[in-house]
Amino acid sequence: MLVGALSLSALLEGTLRSDVLWRPVALILALTLVWTLLWRRTHPLLMVAIAFVPLAALSTASLASGVAPVGLYTNGFILLLPYALLRWGSGRDVLLGLPLIMTTYVLGIAADYTNFGESVAGLLFGLFPAVLGVLVRLQSRTHAQDKEQVKLREREQLARDLHDTVAHHVSAIAVRAQAGRYVSATDPERAIDSLRIIEEEASRALSEMRVMVGALRRGEDADLAPQRGIRDIPQLAHDDHSPVIAVHIAGSLDDLSSAVDAAVYRMAQESITNAVRHARNATRVDVRVHAGEGDIGLTVRDDGAPSTTPSDRQGYGLLGMRERAALLGGTFEAGPQREGGWRVTAVLPRNGGYA
Repeated sequence: MLVGALSLSALLEGTLRSDVLWRPVALILALTLVWTLLWRRTHPLLMVAIAFVPLAALSTASLASGVAPVGLYTNGFILLLPYALLRWGSGRDVLLGLPLIMTTYVLGIAADYTNFGESVAGLLFGLFPAVLGVLVRLQSRTHAQDKEQVKLREREQLARDLHDTVAHHVSAIAVRAQAGRYVSATDPERAIDSLRIIEEEASRALSEMRVMVGALRRGEDADLAPQRGIRDIPQLAHDDHSPVIAVHIAGSLDDLSSAVDAAVYRMAQESITNAVRHARNATRVDVRVHAGEGDIGLTVRDDGAPSTTPSDRQGYGLLGMRERAALLGGTFEAGPQREGGWRVTAVLPRNGGYA
């Protein structure tokens, strides 16, 4: 669409303007160079070279002959190419393309020189898109790093949950091994040796898990509070919330993976927090958990006003929930409802594992 609009603009300008020098050359140049915009993101250096080399040559010819520069106002689209170079080009592309851009600008200013002030202003105007490209690139990189930090924090939390779960079972193994050594009725030598090995291996595994989580916590003190799960979700429905929070849990929660149990609780907690903070004119938030034979389903929806900006809640909280669901082998969806409000849906396997 952009190329089509600019091509039409070049045709109209090249036909209707009476002061265009070398009209056929100016028109052909504009209609040819406009196609560089289609590949400015994937091949920014090549497109800069294709566009700026002819412009530099024309400026040089104009400077040598004393003839006024050839060109149309439509050629202003060339300013998109320095932006593309600094936004999507590699370091090598920037090192090779930026001198070419600067040279072309200097030759163009020299060919159409009026005074020093206008020349400096023209150069700054030409370089502004390149500066803007750098700023957008840095902002995009920072945003990507923030997203990675969210994923890393979520993985750390999953590692802690894994530790809390496995450590419990490993501790039980160690206790059983100790009991087996002392209460065995017949005490055959091989049984004692087996129990001793179980005890040693269980103690070693527990020690290694503590070291791993100690590194993940980055010096933070261990959280000694009991791990929250699906049965704790009703506690999130406090009376001080402006929207009423209704919780409904159906199905058996027995033999449920501790990691999935904790994940469903945290997803419900995050979803309720988002609804309370961001839902417009919401009066009710429904939280439903359905435990099936093979999976656990979570649905959180509010009755807020329809959203005019579908991405108004696409923050890092949703990114963390999506990452957690993926790591546990489940699915996650979130978005505005057609009838109004917001809906979060997650389905996790009952004994989900870590990818």
